[in-house]
Amino acid sequence: MPFVKVYIHFVWSTKNRYPFLKTQEIRKKVWQHIKENSIRKEIFVDFVNGHADHCHCLVSLGVDQTIEKVAQLLKGECSFWINQQEEFRSCLNGKKFGWQDEYFAVAVSESMIDKTRNYIKNQEEHHKKHTFQEEYDGFMRVHGFKKLYDLKDERF
Repeated sequence: MPFVKVYIHFVWSTKNRYPFLKTQEIRKKVWQHIKENSIRKEIFVDFVNGHADHCHCLVSLGVDQTIEKVAQLLKGECSFWINQQEEFRSCLNGKKFGWQDEYFAVAVSESMIDKTRNYIKNQEEHHKKHTFQEEYDGFMRVHGFKKLYDLKDERF
């Protein structure tokens, strides 16, 4: 039996960054649902939190799980569930809820697990000072991500 401990910090936003998750009450229900769904799907979500227009998940991958599949299972099922909830319909203003296709996924070393948990835990405070766009830009810079159109420019 293999023993695997690979932590991934996922970040994804709502479709068009629509602030659907604008209240703590909504966020609490969505984060709880993600945790419950992850248990059913045998995905170990260590910590989940976020803000009005995005979600952070710290996940420990299983031996046969891929980043792509975990993101798909968490995001897809959650979107479906939100759209089925009568209590969320008024927040959607007649729109269908969805997550952006794009997401961040970065490995987290064992020594940085607690720091990452705290970062995810303190999203409310963090976003009193920084917008999600600033956080997004920071992730791009710190982790060396480049958009496809940026890479095209560098090839020529």
